[in-house]
Amino acid sequence: MCLLALSLSGVCVTAVESRPAGGGTSHAFKAVGELTESPGHRPFGARAMAFVALTKPRVIELLLMTTVPVMFLAAQGVPDLWLVLATCIGGYLSAGGAGAFNMWYDRDIDALMDRTSQRPLVTGMVSAKECLVFASALTVGSTLWFWFLVNPLSAMLSLGANAFYVVIYTMILKRRTAQNIVWGGIAGCMPVIIGWSAVTNSVSWAAVVLFLVIFFWTPPHYWPLSMKVKDDYERVGVPMLPVIAGNKAVAKQIVLYSWVMVAVSLSLQPLGYTGWFYTVVAAALGAFWLKEAHALQIRANVGVTGAKLKEMRLFHWSITYVSLLFVAVAVDPFLR
Repeated sequence: MCLLALSLSGVCVTAVESRPAGGGTSHAFKAVGELTESPGHRPFGARAMAFVALTKPRVIELLLMTTVPVMFLAAQGVPDLWLVLATCIGGYLSAGGAGAFNMWYDRDIDALMDRTSQRPLVTGMVSAKECLVFASALTVGSTLWFWFLVNPLSAMLSLGANAFYVVIYTMILKRRTAQNIVWGGIAGCMPVIIGWSAVTNSVSWAAVVLFLVIFFWTPPHYWPLSMKVKDDYERVGVPMLPVIAGNKAVAKQIVLYSWVMVAVSLSLQPLGYTGWFYTVVAAALGAFWLKEAHALQIRANVGVTGAKLKEMRLFHWSITYVSLLFVAVAVDPFLR
């Protein structure tokens, strides 16, 4: 994948127009023109922050939040702290490379969506060629980092996650199917597997269960946000579920995935991987999640729209949920 990306690095910036954005191309053309600005006219500090933004640091925070606790569970206590640091750095570089590739490929539709209109390639703070080279360097660097400082298994898992997010989700699924976030979310599940493999140089059923927790968490986490900004996705022709289905149908899917997610999260204790503390926390968090999911479904079923739908309540809670759940994963080994 990296070689493919490098081979494309000479593509002219105006290739933005080569993929249909679903309308509003004049805005896209304007954004392309902005990229011709000389780098000398772009302040160094702003440029540095723009390259950081390419890595999607807020997303990576969440990915690392699922990586580190799993390392504690795998070690059944405190893992080697250097290994934790090395894994976090490698994970940041890998996920950052994937995020930059995503922004490079999606720069046409990013220019048309309100929520992405200030991304570095749209504003011209970073050129398309610079972004592609940066993304390739991060991907190669992260793979080598994992290989030599963690272990080869983690390196291959990391590279696979990067390739899946860029090729399968960004290039193939995102613009073609409403199931994009369901299957594309697999890449976001991989830090759990990588955290476990970093400690044990293997993959166990505990890691698979936590992988599945994130897999079933991702759609009901992202669909409420998609409901909020569905006009953006509709404008650019991206078939997120809320674009092609009504709020009632989306809310039903959110509830279904939520129940499966909670059930999977509670399976760690019967399988013998966690004790009472994790189970109590997972049950309490899951109960509150289901309360919020069903409340959203009730509002959707009676036709509530706009601000009164309160779809973002579940989105914000979903971040709290996964953070606290994985804190419990890390703490549980010390209380068994």
